[in-house]
Amino acid sequence: MSKRSIFEEVGTEGPAEKAAPTPGLIDRGQDRGRGAVRIWLLVIGLLVVAMIAVGGLTRLTDSGLSITEWKPVTGALPPMSAEGWDSEFAKYRESPQYENMNTGMTLPEFKSIYWWEWSHRQLGRTIGLVWALGFAVFVATKRMPAGFAKRTLVLGALGGLQGAIGWWMVSSGLVGDMTSVASYRLAVHLGLAFAILGLTAWTMLLLSRSSHELMVARRGKEPKLFSMATGLMHFAMLQVLLGALVAGIDAGRTFTDWPLMAGGIFPLDMWDLSPWWKNFFENPGTVQFMHRLSGYLLVIFGFIVWRRGRRSGNLNTRMAFNIVGGLLLWQLVLGITTVLHAAPLPLAIAHQFTAILLWIAIIRARFFAQYPKAQSVRG
Repeated sequence: MSKRSIFEEVGTEGPAEKAAPTPGLIDRGQDRGRGAVRIWLLVIGLLVVAMIAVGGLTRLTDSGLSITEWKPVTGALPPMSAEGWDSEFAKYRESPQYENMNTGMTLPEFKSIYWWEWSHRQLGRTIGLVWALGFAVFVATKRMPAGFAKRTLVLGALGGLQGAIGWWMVSSGLVGDMTSVASYRLAVHLGLAFAILGLTAWTMLLLSRSSHELMVARRGKEPKLFSMATGLMHFAMLQVLLGALVAGIDAGRTFTDWPLMAGGIFPLDMWDLSPWWKNFFENPGTVQFMHRLSGYLLVIFGFIVWRRGRRSGNLNTRMAFNIVGGLLLWQLVLGITTVLHAAPLPLAIAHQFTAILLWIAIIRARFFAQYPKAQSVRG
């Protein structure tokens, strides 16, 4: 066998050349279907937002007790005849709300509150159907991204739980001398709706980048800012729950001056109910005072988090926290205006809708603190 020169090219003869290795083989398949699943979750998220808004209108119009039965499947169809409407109206006339608040209500008046509650429940059914069909299709066609089947399955389970909690809430207003649902059950119902929306938004954010991009981005995580954003998220949830207590007993229409309450720092008769803990759920003055105080503290803490976010070296992260700061101030102004005008429907719904925007903005800013977007050295 002859010697080869050290400068002689090899591989030009003999067996065929080996194919060049393809990079990214480990991650191949993990990002399949991310875009489609994200669109599916966007539809679910928008439906959840609509359901929260309709739920708020249902509560503010005292419509939530107009349907006195829970029929998840057969209840999807409203009364289709005069006899059907008479039957539904007869059931409502046996409720405490009718006897204590709406005695003498006419059938057309009943229909106006019935449609609000029916629409709210129908949105819930639609969300469940959209989730079930989407989940089945993505799993069957193997287009569910790796690691996201469990996440989306949890979303579906929470949606089913929400339906059960909704009836648990409504049933509380159909006994005794109740004219509305129990405020603490309303708070659980609204809190879970915000949790579902938050989980949907977080999952969509994770799907907005490839698994490789997320892995690289996590190396730039800002732990302190992420921790503070997490605290702000929990604080915002507390304020949402307190807001539900306010709406549950119409506490927003009892004290309509600001910054004082009936001319004093503390509301009158703040501890009148017995046992004392009932005041935190059923005393309008106490409930509104807690909501106001928590709002002030939330704005102060939000300002601290915003200042910390301003020091981030990432432009997108800074902008995300700027949005949070702006929405927080706007929500404060809306809250004060709503109180001064005794919570009319347009202002009350605007206040609730801004809470939704703020909630999503906080989650988005928290996401950027953990997964900052790539940027050039110049920023």
